[in-house]
Amino acid sequence: MTAVDNLWYLADEADQQAEQTYHDLQSRHDGVTEFTKTRWVSRRRFQTVAQRISGNGLPYGAHALVTDDSGSVLLVRHRDVDMWVLPGGEVDDGESFKAAARRELHEEAGIEATFDGLALLGRVEFHGDGHTTWGALPIYEGAADSTELSVDDPDGEIVQARWFETLPDDARDRSVLRSWLEDGS
Repeated sequence: MTAVDNLWYLADEADQQAEQTYHDLQSRHDGVTEFTKTRWVSRRRFQTVAQRISGNGLPYGAHALVTDDSGSVLLVRHRDVDMWVLPGGEVDDGESFKAAARRELHEEAGIEATFDGLALLGRVEFHGDGHTTWGALPIYEGAADSTELSVDDPDGEIVQARWFETLPDDARDRSVLRSWLEDGS
């Protein structure tokens, strides 16, 4: 007996939700800088990501690109990937993307920020076990209301928060962040 592979159907559902989410974010935020990233993942990881995307169009949730008065950028150290990343994470039921970015910023760095809109809008493409799907990655632009950092991450994934005048070599998506920061956005 042959098992039916329904992963293609899940990937198609994810694609449709991602398209709706991406279009909605584009239409509400003029002049946002867009980028594309590609990831090759295991079949198991592909299924997990496609299920997330099917829910709201986002594989990784919403994130924040926050700067202080001097132009330093806030990054947090993610334990599992062992890199400096932008604060952010999954969107709770009934929560807007911006509210999720704000909540995650507070949990992961202990600060508030005034958000101006989207800094970046990513298209993250996933390939796994012969299947392909993609999801949107909204990154909100914010100015820090304070600079005193403290980590209180309920997931335990974030081990440190820090301001950077220049991006560290082990910053995730360093080239995308550097381009955005150099453009004076």
